[in-house]
Amino acid sequence: MRTKKLAIHWQILIAILLGALFGVFLSEHIKYIQWAGDMFLRALRMIIIPIIFTSLTMGVASIGGSADLGRIAGKTFAFYISTTLIAATLGLVLVNIFQPGVGADVGLSESVESIAATESSFIDQIVGIIPANIFADMADGNILPLIFFSILFGFFITRVGEKSKSFLVDFFSSTYDVIIKITMFIIRLAPIGVFAIVATMIGKQAGDMNKLVKTLSSLGLFVGIVWAGCLIQTFIILPAIVRFVGKANPWKHMSKMSTAILTAFSTCSSAAALPISLRDTQEKVGVSNKIASFTLPLGATVNMNGTALYESVAVLFIAQAYGIELTIVQQVMVVATVLLAAIGTASIPMAGLVMISVVLSAVGLPLEGIGLVLAVEQLCDMPRTATNSYGDMCAAVVIAKSEGEVLKI
Repeated sequence: MRTKKLAIHWQILIAILLGALFGVFLSEHIKYIQWAGDMFLRALRMIIIPIIFTSLTMGVASIGGSADLGRIAGKTFAFYISTTLIAATLGLVLVNIFQPGVGADVGLSESVESIAATESSFIDQIVGIIPANIFADMADGNILPLIFFSILFGFFITRVGEKSKSFLVDFFSSTYDVIIKITMFIIRLAPIGVFAIVATMIGKQAGDMNKLVKTLSSLGLFVGIVWAGCLIQTFIILPAIVRFVGKANPWKHMSKMSTAILTAFSTCSSAAALPISLRDTQEKVGVSNKIASFTLPLGATVNMNGTALYESVAVLFIAQAYGIELTIVQQVMVVATVLLAAIGTASIPMAGLVMISVVLSAVGLPLEGIGLVLAVEQLCDMPRTATNSYGDMCAAVVIAKSEGEVLKI
């Protein structure tokens, strides 16, 4: 009889606990395991460029050539982009007000100098989006020029002959599948890498219990901010959009969708809630199959309200923990990168891990900071997944009402 394999998130949680214990009690031996964490971070860096290029190119090429990309699709994308931007901005506002990372000094003061050395003006940042040499930008890990080029490349794939277009779409689709296989392989090694990262981080502070306590309290505040942000998005912002834009009763809607929301919350999976949300959106709310079957599956793929909020908070938290002050321009870059990374990495296993790697790289922050937020990843996953899923349900209502449908709420 085969034993059931432990889920990856439980493996990572156990690795975090073991890493923390190793760091506290065997701190003098961290030099023997630090290499494993370094190799895991290098593997993450390795997939960032190919995954952005292939996913965005393929996505834009597929959308641009779709006959279904009409009025409803335009409204749906506008809703998802707007609410994701609101969520990411809300996360930035909260993390700047409460500053959970201040006091959680995890070292690497040299990172502050490297950030300061690479700061540039707003105009330079805008000009830099257009790559002078895309291969140089890829080699240097410059994310925004790569995103710009990927979108441009994908768009113009739809403007070539049908034979060339079909070949290129198939090529990038196949390449993307290969990259996903590589990503899944790296994710399977995550427990080993996370163990080494957490052990090293804790081990460096093991001699200073005061610093360790400050770090733990900062993590508690970080979790509180993520929960608060998701609650604001779920119970204030999204209902307000349903009420004032969709002209529907948000509380009746939330009540009818409660099973799907709780499923997303408890399973930490939008996909698990999708069959329930599809059924209830049509049967209990009265949205047509045409709109529900388009907006909800699409939203489960590209609409990441809760994740965008979490990533914004996490990136600023990591910067604060390292004593790095991000400029307004860099924070705007965080929001923009979070929005595009949410779409580009949505279907990837452990998407949050890959996504935060992309955003940290975009603003030049050390990837080692991932170990800090992974310690509380599971606690943040529940509210952000519920927020993601509820945002999809709200989109179905708003789009249906804009199309003149009569609903039951």
